[in-house]
Amino acid sequence: MSIALKRTPTTSTPPGGGAATDGLPLAAPVRENYLTSGQTVKSWLLTVDHKRIAILYMISISLMFFFGAAAAGAVRVELTSPNGQILSSETYNKMFSAHGILMVFLFLVPSIPATLGNFLVPLMIGARDLAFPRLNLASWYIYMAGGLMILASLFLGGVDTGWTFYTPYSSIYANGNVSLAIVGIFLAGFSSIFTGLNFIVTIHKMRAPGMTWFRLPLFIWAMYATSVIIILGTPVVAITLLLVLVERMLHLGIFSPELGGDPVLFQHMFWFYSHPAVYIMILPSLGIVSELISANSKKRIFGYSFVALSSIAIAVFGFIVWGHHMFVTTQSMYSSMVFSVISFLVAVPSAVKVFNWITTMYKGSIEFTAHFIYALSFIGLFTVGGLTGLFLSSLAMDVHLTATYFVIAHFHYIMVGGALSGYLGGVHFWWPKMTGRMYPEAPAKLSAIILFIGFNLTFFPQFIVGYLGMPRRYHFYAPEYQIWQVLSSAGASVLAVGLFIPAAYLLWSLKYGKIATANPWGAVGLEWMVPSPPPTENFEEVPIVTWEAYEYSPHDALLAEDDRHDMPGTPSESQVKTQSKAEAGAPA
Repeated sequence: MSIALKRTPTTSTPPGGGAATDGLPLAAPVRENYLTSGQTVKSWLLTVDHKRIAILYMISISLMFFFGAAAAGAVRVELTSPNGQILSSETYNKMFSAHGILMVFLFLVPSIPATLGNFLVPLMIGARDLAFPRLNLASWYIYMAGGLMILASLFLGGVDTGWTFYTPYSSIYANGNVSLAIVGIFLAGFSSIFTGLNFIVTIHKMRAPGMTWFRLPLFIWAMYATSVIIILGTPVVAITLLLVLVERMLHLGIFSPELGGDPVLFQHMFWFYSHPAVYIMILPSLGIVSELISANSKKRIFGYSFVALSSIAIAVFGFIVWGHHMFVTTQSMYSSMVFSVISFLVAVPSAVKVFNWITTMYKGSIEFTAHFIYALSFIGLFTVGGLTGLFLSSLAMDVHLTATYFVIAHFHYIMVGGALSGYLGGVHFWWPKMTGRMYPEAPAKLSAIILFIGFNLTFFPQFIVGYLGMPRRYHFYAPEYQIWQVLSSAGASVLAVGLFIPAAYLLWSLKYGKIATANPWGAVGLEWMVPSPPPTENFEEVPIVTWEAYEYSPHDALLAEDDRHDMPGTPSESQVKTQSKAEAGAPA
């Protein structure tokens, strides 16, 4: 497919159709977009525009991330000394619990679906909005209600159960605000369910004519698989935590042995959701990286159909491996053997993606932008996290490594290294589209590199100290582990710098950044065919898709770097057809 490149016109006719006066070209009128169509607080709080709701979510989860990161900083400072420095043991428990609860339920799970997913799903499939705009707005309000309840529980007494709420401690013995935190998580779960339901219906029913399933961007495949997991898995954890609340308040015997319950039943129910939740956090990043690799290699993703279907395979496998969290419980040895084998198999679709990304980059026209560095960081960190997961999938190794810092390091390499790198890569890639402004590339590249170094310095020592036998969640520890904990805390400082720099220059760019063209990266896809930022209705006319996904031409790979930043790339006019909304048919 050839790509027609057209410069944005610099002249215009007056609104009445007359010519410019005095022989001078008139300045182009200010084009209304989703950011300028109503600028009052009320217009934002009552909006049903998916793009504005995405911005509301981005602001909200950024605040939650800040609180979660502050709790993590307090934990890392405390662990520089074997005997603690500032916090009491009870406060230490509350700090690492606050970190886990905020990061998992209020940042990692909703981060990409609620922000980039909300913004991009309609644009990428040629729709004017999500299927249920009001439900979309309601999901944000429910998220905020749940988030405020969780914050209130943490500030008014705290929670010291860890983010897993293991019984019988959480249901009988804990003295903190466990009940309020559970209600907040319950509400946040409904927010995710509404978002997932919206995505599934939108992708099924609102694709542009010609946008067949195997012409969908891989980000859409990832969001679809993620939405399926959310719909099927979130009700399970909601019911599980509700049962903990019932046991805690009414003393009915469900999970606690003192009341005649079974604590292992809680683990089965909790991990049946919480392992698929890992893929809720990581699958969207996998979709983002596919977009970044293709755009920066100027090539179609190698083995597109395999990469697309591997997202579905990951979603399916995710529901049948929960038992590998329970190798050291009373679970049957034969059940553990089955879970172990399946846990090894789940690595296959993930490996398919990594190998196909690397093959896509081979002989590609690669430009090392900031978002591409985040994509490379994701591949490295996700690979380390995945390989160390194989250690934990092995029965014999897991007996030694369970509940040690090795598990913490593995989890963070997948969830923080993987999910956060993917999220930041996506934010940098689509930032010009979302805001209409470019950010400075030099500090963006620097921060991506600092983040990668800081992350490895923070969490790789935890693999070592975990293998040596240090249990997780301990406030005091043996002096021989101190060197590794000090290294980890020093890495956390570097990591904090790597996170602060993007916050600074992205906010700076909102006012001082260069005006972005429709397609500053020379990428393909429907979202790059609308102005930056997009108009409220997304598309003036419904697009008809006649080209395959990621259909780059050889001409794209030869574009000069200046042209990539100055000229928007769109499919050739002979291949792009549009029709009015009234004439638009059902998706193919």
